[in-house]
Amino acid sequence: MTIGVSLQPSSVEAGGVNAVDEVVAQARAAREAGLGSVWFGQRFDYDGIDLAGLVGREVPDLRVGTAAVPILGRHPILLAAQAQTAQAATHGRYTLGIALGAAGLLGPAFGVDNERPIKRLREFLHVLRSIFDTGSADLRGETITAVTPLPAGLAGARPSVPVLVAAMGPQALRATGELAEGTLPFLAGPRALGEHIVPTLTAAAEAAGRPRPRVVALVAAVVTEDTAAVREASNSAMALYERIPSYQRVIALSGAERAADLALIGDEEAVAKGIRQYFEAGATEVVLTQTGLGGPLAQQRTWRLAGELSARG
Repeated sequence: MTIGVSLQPSSVEAGGVNAVDEVVAQARAAREAGLGSVWFGQRFDYDGIDLAGLVGREVPDLRVGTAAVPILGRHPILLAAQAQTAQAATHGRYTLGIALGAAGLLGPAFGVDNERPIKRLREFLHVLRSIFDTGSADLRGETITAVTPLPAGLAGARPSVPVLVAAMGPQALRATGELAEGTLPFLAGPRALGEHIVPTLTAAAEAAGRPRPRVVALVAAVVTEDTAAVREASNSAMALYERIPSYQRVIALSGAERAADLALIGDEEAVAKGIRQYFEAGATEVVLTQTGLGGPLAQQRTWRLAGELSARG
């Protein structure tokens, strides 16, 4: 079993120390626990790709990735340049994860419309793939214009940056299967993963003549004895996803009512059993998120369990 964890620095409001120093320390602790990869989301206060590149440079035996950078409000040429820089900095240990993004949040923030999101995703992926594979792009599409007037390949950014998409709906999954290396579903429980996401993604990849796609499942998990308190904390921390239509759909397909219902909370045996169910449903990798909801000691137990499961295979 390939298992990683999602990391994030504390905010200024939370009294955080230097964000980069903090996350580098977290990454080193994750590696010491036996984990092979760390992943970074995207917020308004830090850049996930930059952070992944920095951490991968500082902790050279860790794989790093973003899960995930919204494409709304971004241009693929600039995003490709960032990703290639991270790939060169980490000597080939970086994975770019992208997402359509929550239009209700990002549209007003960036002053952009989210018209024709699937078409935009396809065109975005075409540009990324072209730059990563050939060092140039020439697309005058329906939603994106991306023409590189100068060479856009970066020395050292090899192998070609793998791209994963946080796709969960059927149209996004088909585009991902055809044009990307895999998907990054979050809040997709084993039922949704096995019955909806994996079959749609795999069929699209096979039809396009592409290799078996990666399925990197992001799973909230905390090893703790105080399950009631952590469950309450997870309900509070994860409630915002219940207002986003794409997550509402996948939560329902998973057979759950609330986002936190999908969190794995309990002792080592219970959490390990839950993680195995994701692999049995078709996940090729699992990334544990929200591991800090039970405090530092619970997080250490969670990471230690994940490292042990990874070592056992």
